[in-house]
Amino acid sequence: MLAATSAPRIDAKKRAVLDPRKRQFAKAQYVECDYTYRMNFYTTPPTGDVSLEEFEEWGIARLKVLAELEACQFRNKTQAETEEYMTPVLEKYMRLSSNRSMSSEMGLERKRDHYSHWTLRLAFSSTVDLRQRFARLETQLFKLRLKMDDSNERKEFIASLPMSWEVVSEDEKRLWLEDLKAATGFRREDDESWFKVDWETVPELVERRQCLLKKGKAYVHVREQLSMVTNEFSRTLEAGLELAARHLPRLDEDNRLGPILHHLSQSFVAPDAGYSESSSIGDITTPTAASIDGLSQHFPLCMQNLHRELRKNSHLKHFGRLQYTLFLKGIGLSLQECIVFWRKSFKLIADDKFKSEYLYNIRHSYGDVGGDANRRGRGYTPYSCQKLLTEALPSSGQTHGCPYRTYSPDNLIGLLQSVGVSDRQLLQGVREDVGKQRYHIACNRVFEHAHKGNIKKVKEENMWPASELDTILHPNTYFKRSFLLKNLGKVKSGDLGMDGPTQVGSSGEQ
Repeated sequence: MLAATSAPRIDAKKRAVLDPRKRQFAKAQYVECDYTYRMNFYTTPPTGDVSLEEFEEWGIARLKVLAELEACQFRNKTQAETEEYMTPVLEKYMRLSSNRSMSSEMGLERKRDHYSHWTLRLAFSSTVDLRQRFARLETQLFKLRLKMDDSNERKEFIASLPMSWEVVSEDEKRLWLEDLKAATGFRREDDESWFKVDWETVPELVERRQCLLKKGKAYVHVREQLSMVTNEFSRTLEAGLELAARHLPRLDEDNRLGPILHHLSQSFVAPDAGYSESSSIGDITTPTAASIDGLSQHFPLCMQNLHRELRKNSHLKHFGRLQYTLFLKGIGLSLQECIVFWRKSFKLIADDKFKSEYLYNIRHSYGDVGGDANRRGRGYTPYSCQKLLTEALPSSGQTHGCPYRTYSPDNLIGLLQSVGVSDRQLLQGVREDVGKQRYHIACNRVFEHAHKGNIKKVKEENMWPASELDTILHPNTYFKRSFLLKNLGKVKSGDLGMDGPTQVGSSGEQ
C-alpha cells in the first residue's frame, strides 16, 4: 500500500536532464575576458556584461580616435608627425597602459578597448564602403599602437599569435644566405633571422621585391615581422566584418542597440561633438548685438554664410534663423542682446510682425518659453558639424547647413574667395576633400591655413596642450579657437574641446 501511494523516486542525473532550464543556467555563460597583453587581435567577441551607456560612450570615444587618425592621413602627416599628434589623443580617449605600468585601471582600459572595437564593428559592417573604411583605420590604429608598444611586451604578444610562419633553419639559411641578402637588402651575417611564409600573405613585400621567393614560399627578414602581423590583423578583421554583416539583420529586432548603432554609423561622416559652455567667450568679453559684425571674422563658413545672407537680405528663413540663433547663443550672446540683434537685422519688418512671428522662436531657443522641459534644459543646444552634415539638404532659397556639403564645388570655391580665401593650393585641397565627402576636413584645412602662424607659435612655445588643437567638430569650437588664436597674448586658453566645461582665464579683452 505504501508503495502504491508514494511518488516514484527520480535519479538526480535524470532530473537535470528533465529540467533543461536548470542545466542551462547552472553556471554563467557570460564571463569577463582575461587581457594578458595590451595589444589585441579582436578575434573573440566580448562575453561580459556592459551597460548601454558604456556601449555607446566607449564606441564614441574610439570613433574620435579613428577620426583623428584619418585626419592625419588627409593632412599628409608623416609617420613621426602622426605618432606625435596621436599620442595625446590616445591618452585622452583610449588609454592603454602596459603591463609594466601596474596601473589599477589597466583591466578597465583593455575592456573598454575590446568592447569599443566590437561596438564599431557592428556599426560599420552594414555596407562595403563602411567596412573598408573601418578596416583601414583600425589597421592603422593597430600598427601605430604596435610600434609604440614596449619592445618586450610586443615580442611576447607576437609570439602568442597563431601566425602561419616558420623560422628558417640554420641549414636552410646557409644554403640561401647570399640570395637572402640580395633579396631583402640586409647584409649583416651575425644575428640575422628570416621567416618563411606563403607568398600570398605578404603581397606588398613581393611587389616591392623585398623578399626571396622559393617554391611558393616567401623568405622574409625579421624586421618585416611587424608588417606581417599588421597584414594578418587586417585580413582577420576584413573576414570578421564580412561575418558581422551577415549576422547584422538579427540586431534589427533589438530596439535598444539599433538606434545606437545607427547614430555611430552616422558619426562616421563627422564624429559627434556635444556643445559645452567652455566654447563661449562670455568669461573673456561680453558679446553684444553691436559686436557680432566684428566677431564674424572668427565664424566658420557655415555661420559666415548665414551672417552675410542676413546682412544682404535683412532676413533668414526658419532653419537658418534657428541654426544661427543657437550659434550666437553658444558664443555667449545673451537672450536680450540676441533679440536686439535680430530686431535690428530684420529692419524691413514692422514691430508687430516681428513680435508675432519671430520673437517667440528666439525666446524658445534660449529656453525662456516652451514648457518646463525646455526651460529646465535652457533651450536647444548649438548644432554640431555632424548634425549639419547629416540633416536633409536645404531647399531653394534656404542657406542653412554646411556649405562644404550643400554648395557645388565651383560655388563653394567662389564663396570661399568672397570671404578672403585665395590660396590656390588650399582651394585645390578643399575641392579634393569635398569630392571625397570629407567636409569637416575641408573646413579644418581652411581654419589651419588662416591661423597657421599662430598655430605654429602655440606649438613651438607649448602654449596649449596638444589636445586643444585636435580636429574641429563643432562651429562653436571653431569660433572660440579662432578668437583665442587671433588674440594670443590677450587671453589664455583653457580646454577648447567639447567634452566639458573648464576654466578660461583672461588677461585682457579684445
